[in-house]
Amino acid sequence: MDFTYYLPGPNNTRIEYNTSSNSVIIIGANGSGKSKLGAWIEKNYAQNTHRIGAQRSLEFGTYIKQMSYEQATNKLISGSEEQTQNHDHRWKWDGEKWDYTSALLVDYESVLSAVWAKQTKQESEYIAKCRERDHLGQSHDAVPEMVVDKLSRIWSTVFPHRNIHFTDGKVTASFTLGENLVQYKGKDMSDGERVALYLMCQALGVPENKTVIIDEPELHLHCSIMNRLWSAIEQARQDCLFIYITHDTQFAANHQQSQKIWVKEFDGANWIFEKVEDSALPEQLLLDIMGNRRKVLFVEGTSDSYDTQLYTQLFKEYYVVPCGGCSKVIEQTKAMRANQQLHDLECYGLIDRDYRCDTEIDNLRRDGIYVLDVAEVENLFIVEELLQAINQIQGFADQSRIDAVETYIIDTRFSGEINKQIQSATISEIKYRLSTIDVSGQADEEIQNQLSRFFENFDYTSIKRPVEEAFTTAKATRDYKRVLRLFNRKSLMDSIGHYFGLTNQDYSNYVLRQLNGPNAAIIKAAIDSYLPVEIPH
Repeated sequence: MDFTYYLPGPNNTRIEYNTSSNSVIIIGANGSGKSKLGAWIEKNYAQNTHRIGAQRSLEFGTYIKQMSYEQATNKLISGSEEQTQNHDHRWKWDGEKWDYTSALLVDYESVLSAVWAKQTKQESEYIAKCRERDHLGQSHDAVPEMVVDKLSRIWSTVFPHRNIHFTDGKVTASFTLGENLVQYKGKDMSDGERVALYLMCQALGVPENKTVIIDEPELHLHCSIMNRLWSAIEQARQDCLFIYITHDTQFAANHQQSQKIWVKEFDGANWIFEKVEDSALPEQLLLDIMGNRRKVLFVEGTSDSYDTQLYTQLFKEYYVVPCGGCSKVIEQTKAMRANQQLHDLECYGLIDRDYRCDTEIDNLRRDGIYVLDVAEVENLFIVEELLQAINQIQGFADQSRIDAVETYIIDTRFSGEINKQIQSATISEIKYRLSTIDVSGQADEEIQNQLSRFFENFDYTSIKRPVEEAFTTAKATRDYKRVLRLFNRKSLMDSIGHYFGLTNQDYSNYVLRQLNGPNAAIIKAAIDSYLPVEIPH
């Protein structure tokens, strides 16, 4: 089944959209005009739409008010028991106009009445058919699934250990505790239960083939409940199109089959939006980037790693995205740069130097990926300029502590591991050279020829010699800066705190605290020269 919906174009014209999915996600940052867009859809297509506002009362009484189906449906859709051409009566009068965006919906009891009336209508229709069949001497059909049955089924999907009951004009819930059945009134439900019940009844109570607009579907609901709830509702109402208006990128990304519209801005009269196209970037990341509209910096590490904590402070104008390993940084930087929807946003990748040779670094630079001027991000914490800054902050007047750290790093740590480091760097160089052999799409014979040519010219000694020379020169000249550019050992920063009267384990956290305090400028200045100049900061 295909669905059609309309969004505003320039000068309040309308743009037609079509989708084969029964859900559409309209997403945008706070203040981008999403709610006003939902109100525009409702106002302009009142006969075909039903909108569930974000501001809604969750209070209802013990008993459900009994109404006819027509009466209850009119009340649900338009706010009046009489059919109207608009929905003004659903929304609170603010003194000047009907406010479709900020008004509080006080309609819980009307929503329950609509479901109860629909159930009564379905039961009456079934009984009438049974009587007709009886009159003709024919057998009648089994009892079909009615609206309350659907509601109970959805409820059990969302709350598997709770039961919902519509009996004797009231709503109750129950659960089993040991061998006992515990029952409680609907009005005594938790906030999450009442929200879920409200949304279920809204969606199940509307007539067939409606477009249902939901403002902030995530409001008052845990994400695990929310996703199960809306998936079940969409399955139960495949005749309806659901349009969700949200800023929750996780919710949007979980609706993988949904068409997605990004609202970029609203000037008070016109909206600027675009469809979210398929991308090599993970969809939630793509939506997050579109929402931030800031320059993007892909880095190694996780959200709570030193990498991210440090870079978030050093690159405050950027949306810093931790990617895990360096291969993901490279992959996602290239993907974003290739994405036409994001062409107006600056994007960079920042990775550790590790054992990369100059040729590899130059090749990465062409794709907007840059390396630190130290082997690993952890080495930034022990560069000489930062040691001097910490020395100054601590109030020490001499250089003895800095000299002691450098002596320890060069003579004990670097010298003690130099042979292993040379070997690792040499292996890294070999791997890189192998990776430059492009055999994709080649026939077996050509692949064999390329590999043969590579290994004919392969000489381990000639690869190792310049690597060994670089390491031994750094050691012999006691070039501390060069040592930190070559030395890959994450534990270095966790071994020097005691030189400054700190525990070794607390040293890195101490630096980060200074970066977040009044000494931030001193710390940033100390690190700045080790960051790529190509990334503006």
